[in-house]
Amino acid sequence: MINGFQDIQKLNQTNMDLAMKMFGEWNRGWQAIAAEMNDYSKRSFEQGTATFERLLSAKSLDQAMEIQTSYAKRAYDDYMQQMTKIGGMYASLTKEAYKPIERTLQQAR
Repeated sequence: MINGFQDIQKLNQTNMDLAMKMFGEWNRGWQAIAAEMNDYSKRSFEQGTATFERLLSAKSLDQAMEIQTSYAKRAYDDYMQQMTKIGGMYASLTKEAYKPIERTLQQAR
């Protein structure tokens, strides 16, 4: 009976360690994603502000249209690049968070 209780305690400890490792990986991943999104937001705001200043100094409607068109193209390209990067970070986060579970399953075999 005592041996069974010790086995249950060991299993509970193993599961707790596994959960803590998994949550640690999730936490690191989410922090990296949040930092990346913060950098992107800051960069996007700075580009928008710079474009607005350029628009205010435009000498003609054609020049203003060129500035706006250039900004829209850059903003779209930057957004698509950022979303691709974030998608990769999400995939990596999931893979890294699953590794402790995968190791435990392999050890159990």
